[in-house]
Amino acid sequence: MRVVVAGGGLTGLTAAAVLRQAGWEVTVAERAPAIRAAGAGIGLWPNAFRVFAGIGAAERIARTGRTVDTWFYDPAGRRVRAEGFTDAHHRFTLVPRAPLNDLLADAVGRSNIRLAARVVRFEERAEDVAVHLSTGEVLTGDLLVGADGVYSDVRAQLVPGSEAVPHAGHHSWRALVPAGGERRDGTVLTVGRDRTRGGYSRISGDTTMWMVNQFGCGELSGSKREQALERAHRMNDDGWHDDLIRMIEATPEESILANQVMMVPPLPTWTGARTVLIGDAAHALSPHISAGGTLGIEDVGVLAGTLSAQPDLSLALREYEKARMLRFDRVREFSAAVESAADAAAFAERYARFTRWMLDG
Repeated sequence: MRVVVAGGGLTGLTAAAVLRQAGWEVTVAERAPAIRAAGAGIGLWPNAFRVFAGIGAAERIARTGRTVDTWFYDPAGRRVRAEGFTDAHHRFTLVPRAPLNDLLADAVGRSNIRLAARVVRFEERAEDVAVHLSTGEVLTGDLLVGADGVYSDVRAQLVPGSEAVPHAGHHSWRALVPAGGERRDGTVLTVGRDRTRGGYSRISGDTTMWMVNQFGCGELSGSKREQALERAHRMNDDGWHDDLIRMIEATPEESILANQVMMVPPLPTWTGARTVLIGDAAHALSPHISAGGTLGIEDVGVLAGTLSAQPDLSLALREYEKARMLRFDRVREFSAAVESAADAAAFAERYARFTRWMLDG
């Protein structure tokens, strides 16, 4: 069986590695000229590591990052957790994206990855799917996996009119910086005034990631650094977040990633006769629940399981779609509840409810 994977990011590379391990012949088409990471670091939950374990990569990936025990803070630095939840519901692994993608690319096999090759269109036929690349090459396979992100070309053809839309007023700023004298245990997340959120966490011994976001932003002005600092000050009563302020001030402007958060609206279908969407291509959400990567990797595990258990491709794809669309109906409900939390206590309680459901459900 042959599969073409559109997209060489986290979810696409994971899908290719898992399906290759299962005996499929895989080819990844990645539009960028190199395997690279979009973003600074990513939090991954045990669900993702169970999938990584299937390709023998879980321990190596875990060693690139560090375990984070989540606490939530108000602007004065008072930390809170919701009662009735365990440490496991607050613990994830923060992994730098670049080495993660390199490990996954090695698991796929670099010779199986086409770079600077965007999937521009596809034709589903009775016996195969023809995948046309921007290079002019046409790949054929039994299945096309659309893992090409929030601006997916595969989704655009499969579900016309499904363009990503802004999460109105929601912007984020983040960067990787050299670790310094800040608290090694980080702050994970402070819930500030005017619907701001932010904090920092040590990723490795010499690298820290900081992040700031705000819901309901008005018109932005100033440099990226100035925008991030303006919001960070709303989480810094009595010097609580001076470390965050100093990190942002010291970050070169060109190193700051600033984004209008984009989302994929709920889709009527994630599958065609020989096509399937996974990850952000299917369900890109706001990153404030810190689980998008894990949920995309869950897609891979469910898809691989249905393909293995069900020899009829169309039935396997329908089983995958039904399971994942039902799960994401609930994810969207949890995401909206966390977003609307008015203070740190409400945020902590709603976030823990989500993580317990995600891990145990």
